[in-house]
Amino acid sequence: MFENLSEKLERSFKLLKGQGKITEINVAETLKEVRRALLDADVNFKIAKTFTEAVKEKALGQDVLTAVKPQQMMVKIVHDELTDLMGGVSTDINIKANPSIILIAGLQGSGKTTFSGKLANLLKTKRGKKPMLVAGDVYRPAAINQLQVLGEQIGVPVFTQEGSKNPVQIAKDAIRDAKQKGCDVVIIDTAGRLAVDEEMMNEISAVKKAVDPHEILFVVDSMTGQDAVNTAKEFNDRLDFDGVVLTKLDGDTRGGAALSIRSVVNKPIKFVGTGEKMDALDVFHPSRMADRILGMGDIVSLVERAQEQFDAEEARKLQKKLQKNQFDFNDFLSQIQQIKKMGSLKDLASMIPGMGKAIKDMDFDDDAFKGIEAIIFSMTPDERANPAIINGSRRKRIAAGSGTSIQEVNRLLKQFEDTRKIMKMAGQGKNLTRALAGMQPGRRP
Repeated sequence: MFENLSEKLERSFKLLKGQGKITEINVAETLKEVRRALLDADVNFKIAKTFTEAVKEKALGQDVLTAVKPQQMMVKIVHDELTDLMGGVSTDINIKANPSIILIAGLQGSGKTTFSGKLANLLKTKRGKKPMLVAGDVYRPAAINQLQVLGEQIGVPVFTQEGSKNPVQIAKDAIRDAKQKGCDVVIIDTAGRLAVDEEMMNEISAVKKAVDPHEILFVVDSMTGQDAVNTAKEFNDRLDFDGVVLTKLDGDTRGGAALSIRSVVNKPIKFVGTGEKMDALDVFHPSRMADRILGMGDIVSLVERAQEQFDAEEARKLQKKLQKNQFDFNDFLSQIQQIKKMGSLKDLASMIPGMGKAIKDMDFDDDAFKGIEAIIFSMTPDERANPAIINGSRRKRIAAGSGTSIQEVNRLLKQFEDTRKIMKMAGQGKNLTRALAGMQPGRRP
């Protein structure tokens, strides 16, 4: 996500490295590269020009403190301008009514149906709502089935009317059904087209007029760049939607849509999709996105994801087990499963400051834990609770049962033992440096 843009912006800031002060000449050289980086990211030309002019005005008007280097000052100014460009602050959706009606719009293939499921899951698990999904796409045969599968997966009811070709009537009947079932949010998934056309606009306008939604969200594929921005403008002219959802932000996106769309339609980006899983949906925070674009990571979001999986009671129990050196494979497996729930490994790593560039060309396998889990699942309950009893014959059986080799089983047992030593010392507040040094081949603590 934004890898090329991040790299080019970083390169542009290096022009100021070693400079004693900000001058009109070095600012002009830097901003020429910044503008080029934005255009390469498929940012609208006028927006890129306005952006760099605003940065230039602020940079030349700065009284740079001696403690702050020109390069650092420029990064700060660009960060603030990027944040403003993307909306400044996060904007929530309107779900105060009962039921709150949310209308989902967008082109075919933009990810509307998947987003509808993700939004329902987020509202159910994090907001305590009771949502209902509505299959309002009467043209794409797979759309209804897809929504039903998603609804079953997240435990949310899905309203359908098989054979009906009237999306207005479907929406009305769905709202009535939601009231009867006590659902407090109705999410209406509408039909998309391969391109904007009059028939499509008339249809979704009719649905809007009939149900008077409290929130209209325009879903756009962020990988389409400026085409996404142009489509958003056409939809907004007809629907006057409340916010934008950027999907597939985990793909090979240049970032142009995220940076341009707010300026073009003057509507906030409210959510970003970062994967296929139902929990891969994040509230959009302009400042945090600016952090990531500039290679600063996003520690706040990383901590928030960790806290969502954090169980205080379980943590206390684990602390006691660590202090008594009773950490076993059941605990090890539990920690792995919590990490997996936080999202893709590459996305998590990119949130750590300085890691974005380091992992740019690395291939992260989100199934990397499968082999470890298979080995642990092939152990008996006694072996998981007391790894010390795993002798040669048991290792051979575990390898056969997990479809791995004895070497892989031995490697996991060694890693587990090393991890247990470190965690025990951490739990007792001892010197970890000596422990880590002692685990290196040929070194003694």
